[in-house]
Amino acid sequence: MGLGTRRALWAYTFLLVPLLFFLTIRLAPAFSALYISLHEWNIISPSKPFVGLQNFRLLAHDPSFGRAAVNTLRYVLVGIPAQIALGLVLALALQRINRFRGLFRALYFMPFVTPIVAAAWVWQWMYSQNFGPLNGLLAELRLPLQPFLRSPAQSLYAVTAMTVWQFLGFQVVIFLAGLEAIPRVYYEAAAVDGASGWRLFRHMTVPLLNPTLVFSAVYGTIVYLQLFTQVLNMTFGDQGGPLASTLTMVLYVYQLGFQRFKMGEAAAATAVLFAVILVITLLQMRVLSKPVEY
Repeated sequence: MGLGTRRALWAYTFLLVPLLFFLTIRLAPAFSALYISLHEWNIISPSKPFVGLQNFRLLAHDPSFGRAAVNTLRYVLVGIPAQIALGLVLALALQRINRFRGLFRALYFMPFVTPIVAAAWVWQWMYSQNFGPLNGLLAELRLPLQPFLRSPAQSLYAVTAMTVWQFLGFQVVIFLAGLEAIPRVYYEAAAVDGASGWRLFRHMTVPLLNPTLVFSAVYGTIVYLQLFTQVLNMTFGDQGGPLASTLTMVLYVYQLGFQRFKMGEAAAATAVLFAVILVITLLQMRVLSKPVEY
């Protein structure tokens, strides 16, 4: 074999290893879940008869499924704009400083590498009505104490705030990389033409940062659509509570499959969630990925 052929062979060999991992760890369970969703799959019973779309019809008539879907959508609509806006603002601020930039970047990134379970329990303590520092601060300011995680009206936003805090550092690093990839000559040329301030940000920074914004929105949406650990640990005594106000699709699947042992319905809910994530991701990429306008 020639040198080019040997190099190509080695390349295909190294590509085959992660491909096999992806097929066995990702695609095989996905197809298995789709197969289970078409059967009455109970862990206890050995018989697993084929029921077709019955599990999907049961989901459509389950109020908890609808509540979980609505809550998951609310997480996305509240968390993504806040996360992107805060990440971009902090990235722009960090870009303007020269000293201790690495230190600030590391400090903002630390929550992202902090174990989610530990962070969730700390935030649960912070939200405590009797012992939490947030209500302690409100008491010092002589403001009414807030129930936070005990209130159906506030609990979803309380969990969202923790999630935004957790992924904010990742967004800052991504936006910093995108900002630093923009050639400075563009800003210098715009400054010569008299552009500055908001006009410079609106007509230069945002269009040139479009690929980063698309990645941030798509990645963040997938994260919020798959929220589980944060909700499970922050509402450990009442999973998805109070009154199912924090229930997410993934937590609903967990309760349906591993607490109520209805694997068929849980697999059907997983298939629905997969379809929703796929459609939303494709729509985001189509809508947000526009040609850059200078």
